[in-house]
Formats: sequence, structure tokens, C-alpha cells
Amino acid sequence: MRNVFARLNKKNSKSRKNANDPKLPLISAMIFALLAGAMLPLSLSPYEWWWFALISPAIFYVLLNNRSTKQAFWIGQSYGFGLWTVGGFWLYTSIHVYGDTPMPLALGMIAFVGIGMGLFNAIQTALYRRFFGHSPLTFAPLWVFAEWTKTWIFTGFPWLFAGYAFTTYRLDNFAPLAGIYAVSFVVIFIAASLVEIAKGRLFWALPSLLLIAIAVGLGQVQWTSPKKSAPLTVSLIQGNIPQDLKWLTEYQGETLAIYATLSQKEWGRDLVVWPESSIPLFQADVQPFIDAVAKHAAQSNSAWVTGIPYAELNTYNPATNSYDEFYNAIMAAGKDSHGLYKKQRLVPFGEYVPLSGTLKWVLPSLKNDVSMTSFSAGGSNQKPLNVKGHRLAAAICYEVAYPNLTRNNAQRSDFLVTLSNDAWFTGTDGPWQHLQMVQMRAKENGRWFIRATNTGVTAFINPQGHIERMLKQDVRGVLRGDLPAMQGSTPYMRFGDWPILIISGLLLLLGGWVKRSSSPRRR
Repeated sequence: MRNVFARLNKKNSKSRKNANDPKLPLISAMIFALLAGAMLPLSLSPYEWWWFALISPAIFYVLLNNRSTKQAFWIGQSYGFGLWTVGGFWLYTSIHVYGDTPMPLALGMIAFVGIGMGLFNAIQTALYRRFFGHSPLTFAPLWVFAEWTKTWIFTGFPWLFAGYAFTTYRLDNFAPLAGIYAVSFVVIFIAASLVEIAKGRLFWALPSLLLIAIAVGLGQVQWTSPKKSAPLTVSLIQGNIPQDLKWLTEYQGETLAIYATLSQKEWGRDLVVWPESSIPLFQADVQPFIDAVAKHAAQSNSAWVTGIPYAELNTYNPATNSYDEFYNAIMAAGKDSHGLYKKQRLVPFGEYVPLSGTLKWVLPSLKNDVSMTSFSAGGSNQKPLNVKGHRLAAAICYEVAYPNLTRNNAQRSDFLVTLSNDAWFTGTDGPWQHLQMVQMRAKENGRWFIRATNTGVTAFINPQGHIERMLKQDVRGVLRGDLPAMQGSTPYMRFGDWPILIISGLLLLLGGWVKRSSSPRRR
């Protein structure tokens, strides 16, 4: 009899083991993971098929079930590679078209970026399978930490976050409470919960529905409010200067003439804004032009904000006929207006070049293009621009991808302003993904965001993160708006990313403790 029970127990144990084995071979799981990763960018702008932000991580979650740490690593690597090669393919235009890099090498560089950024997902999933039980309550926190680390490791590349898919789609109401990572947490938690619900574990519907209900309720909260002062009348100038002409010496005078002409009818409004590097010369080389525009603005009772390369005059080096320190900057001038903001977060290979001396064979345009030389990084805690009694917190181009940097700049501000030049990525998804990040920053900080660009997308974005008005891409024109100054602060402005990071950390500690202390059945 004992032998019979032993054989039955052995058979049942084997059946349970087979039932828990992964259903797909590793190579098949990696292919499905790659396709799932490639699916996520479709949830972002310009497509905004938000449901892919649930389907993609849900497939990823399924593929990780009952995998070893090593298998999970390769599945995560495949997912990240699919995500970044598709979602970040806009880099190809800047590398190949404007960087003069041969097509095979440019494609290889895109693949290299996909592999490098895929490591975040690979490490995330390896840790997930090694230390934590398979649950939405551990899957979502680890996703948050993976996104968070992308903002600071190797200067950061904080792009393609899952939470951006729900900009203006209810779940973004968590943004002013705890930032983009909180939105991503909710999205990933719901995605994983849907898988559990499909398996018959209906209790996961309760926390998912609760989070949705909270998001709807948060939408009724007004964290900031307009000031009683008159709205600021603003004109944004979109010069539409082609990237291949922008930095040519022989085209600099034409560029200045285009912006001056477009602005003629706008003087008299409170604020006229030109985009990033709209003046393609150092201030010392074009000071008479700057003085003339600033004087005309002041006489018209207008403020003027423009992007300009700014050189520290005391760092001029006669031996090299150049400045040792120069910045991508924003300056304010005109009526009762002043200030200078120096960009803090520089774009690798765009504004500074790691190992530039050895990489000119990869990017030939490094030799003569001022936009591709080594800018210096501005300091932290810079003061807002002063514009006719209002404080404008500035961000230049890529900086709006960094939630905490924008939050720090937004302290004690009435408006947010960002200047950009997305001509590097004309005709790709890049400018639209970039705009979506600006929308989320406006929502997080409860401020109007003024966005002036060279080729688009130039827009006014309200404190709810909605686009109020915008210009079409690749056209030369002016966008006008009347914007109220905002007062007050959101919880995110006060506490930053810490609340969601602490909550995620506690959930992971609990998940790790449960795995170590409980049997598989109890887990």
C-alpha cells in the first residue's frame, strides 16, 4: 500500500511540475517578447492607441511565468530591444540624414541603442524571477524602478514610458499626485491584473477597479488655480529653418531675417518667443542684432524670449579661436524682462560627444557643425526667467523628458516654457513623443506650458496636460494665445518621485519576504 501511495504522489508531483513548465520554448518566447515590445510605442503619440500599453506588458507578464532567471533575462532583453528599435527609430534620421553616417552603420547604431536600453528590461525581469513571486504587486514596482533608472544611469535616456500612453486618458490624473512613474505603476499593475483575471483570479479586479475609481476622482481635484492678474498675451514664432541649412554660415543672416519678419506684427503683445537656437550665433558675435530686437521689444511694451548659443566671454582661447565654455541657452529681454537659463541636461552625440576625438569617423558632421560640438552643462537651481512680473521656468528641448528636473525648475514659477528644435527628426514619431512628454510635465506641475519649436510641434498646453492650440509641422508661422498665470503647487511639485518609489520599494520588500517565507501554494 505504501508503494502505491508513493507512486501516486510521484505521479501527481510530476503532473504539477509539467503543469507549471513554460508552454513556449525560450526562442519562441523571445520572439513574442520582441513583438510585444515593438507594440508598446503604438500606444504613444502620434498613434495614441492606448490599449497597446495594456496588451504589451500583459503579454510580457505571461511570457515570464515559470521562467528561470536566465530565461527571464533574455526575454526581457528581447522585449526592450523591440521597444527601443521601433519606438526610438526616429534616431535614424538624425544619425543618417543629418549626421552623414552611412546607412548600414546608422542601422547598427540603432541596434546598439536597442541592445543597451534593452538591458534595463533584462535586468528588471531577471531580478523579478530571481527574488520575487509572480504577481502584479511585484511586476509593477520593478517596472517603475526600471523606468526611474533610465533617467540617471549614463546621464539617462528617459523615453518610451508606459504611463505616457494615458496622457489625457484618465489615468494621467495620478501625475500631479505622484508623477509619471505613478501613472506607469497603475498602467502596468492593471495590465498584469488583467492576465490574472483571465486565469479566473477575479479578486485582482478589485484593486484594479479601485485604482481606476481613484483616477476618476482625482480628475475632480484642482491642485493649482489661475491668478487674478490679466492673462499673458503670447506669440510663438515657428521659423521652419531646415536642419541642413540652420548652421551654415551663409544662411545665418537669412535665419535672423526670417524671425525678425515673422515677429513684426507681434510686437505689442506681452511676450514673443523664438525657439531653440533661433539665433545661430554666439551672443558676442551678434550683439548689435540682439540689442536692436530687445530695444524694439521694450519700446513696444513686449518681452522677448529666444534660444541662443551663449559663450562665457572670459573663456575665450586665442590659440583655438574659440570659447572654452559655451551653453545652449535661453535669454529674456525687452520690457521689464531679463534672465538667462543654461541647459543642464545635454544630448549625447548632439550637444556633447563622448570620446569625440575618436568618433569623427562615425559622425563626419562633428568636424564643423557648432550644434554637434561640446556644449557645457548649466548649473542646477537656476532662477526662473523674469517676464513682465511673471516667472517662467525654462527647459530646453530634451530636458522636458526628465520629470524631476522640470519639477525643480518649476518651483516658484507662474508658467513653464520650453524651446526646442526637432528638425533633426522631421517626418518621424520623435517630435510627437516629445510633445507628449511636455503634456505630462504640464499635468505634473499644474502650469501652462509654452512650447516654441523650429519646425514643430509648437503648442500651448494647459495645466491639465491638454493641447489648447498648436501649429502644423514644417510650416512657417505664428501661434497666439492668452494664458493665465498659475499659483499653488501639486503634491508632485512638493514631494517629487519619492512617494511612488517608497511604495514600490515596500511592495518589493513584502514580495521578497513572501517568496522566502511561504510555500508556492501559499504564495
